[in-house]
Amino acid sequence: MKNICFLIGNLNSSGGTERVTTLIANELSKKEEYKISILSLIDGLNPFFSLDSNISIYSLCGKKNSFKKNLFKVIWEIRQFVSSQHIDTLIVVDSISCVFTIPALVGLKINHICWEHFHFKNDNGVKYRDWGRKLATRYCNHIVVLTHKDLEFWERGVKKVKANLVCIPNPTPYINTFNEPSLDYKIVISVGRLTRVKGYDLLIEAWKKVCDLNSEWKLYIVGSGEEKQSLEILATQLGIRDRIKFTGQTNDVRSFYQKSSIFCLSSRNEGLPMVLLEAQAYGLPIVAFDCDTGPSEIVVNKKNGFLVPNGNIDSLASHLNEVINFEEKKYKKMVFESFLSTENFKIEKILDKWSVIL
Repeated sequence: MKNICFLIGNLNSSGGTERVTTLIANELSKKEEYKISILSLIDGLNPFFSLDSNISIYSLCGKKNSFKKNLFKVIWEIRQFVSSQHIDTLIVVDSISCVFTIPALVGLKINHICWEHFHFKNDNGVKYRDWGRKLATRYCNHIVVLTHKDLEFWERGVKKVKANLVCIPNPTPYINTFNEPSLDYKIVISVGRLTRVKGYDLLIEAWKKVCDLNSEWKLYIVGSGEEKQSLEILATQLGIRDRIKFTGQTNDVRSFYQKSSIFCLSSRNEGLPMVLLEAQAYGLPIVAFDCDTGPSEIVVNKKNGFLVPNGNIDSLASHLNEVINFEEKKYKKMVFESFLSTENFKIEKILDKWSVIL
């Protein structure tokens, strides 16, 4: 039996990274050949997403700490953990943590995998991530990226890559939803953390243009984050506060997908958005900014949705209006194509790719 450990920032968090880590860990734990554990750098003992009972969870630090000041302590504790738990494979969820794991695993015969969730051109505002990536290319056994486009970014952006670069997309979290999307719901939904990178300010500006042309449809923004107040102020200033519902964070996002007509993604940057896979699994037509990586590997333009020039508010609004005004037959065809696209991201196919490097 192979002893596999995922190293993550904080399993208690509600983001896409935590979601897909939980999903992959749960599926691997069902296989007899794997023993699965998850180690959080901070907290992580109360996972936001449901975790199989046979998965062991651990925490390196009970509360937020300065890893920069305690660099050597963190490295030592990771080394002690993987040695005492007899870990065979360490999957580092987010390349930034390789600044700890690379020195921690020196001399140990452990399969070291860096699992990147941001695309190569995006350090998400943390320069340490660039350092982690450089270390990963030299000293990790494998680097897993989410899209073929990002694979090209890595190959062009780093010289003398020693690690095995491999593209493994995120799996769809839902199968056999038996959902029946309808234009009658008159709801556009967007799901994610309310942070600048998700571009909700751009979406709200686009929604103002949509509202100028119809008086019935509403926008649901599902999620929480530091920009909530500023986004609500923006909606008020544009005179469309009553046309937007900020639902807050929820454990029941399914109920929102089931009562929505269209999904919209307005992100400035993405890796491979779990929310697009979720929306697709519920058959929702998607209107998304064609940011560097992610949307173009899920959305086939004019087939199961629309890819909009990144950051183009006018285009985002016009394509939302186009779907809103679809005839029923055209809408149902796009719904069918959305359901069909989920086949490419079924968990069985994704696990086959993981099994090769585990």
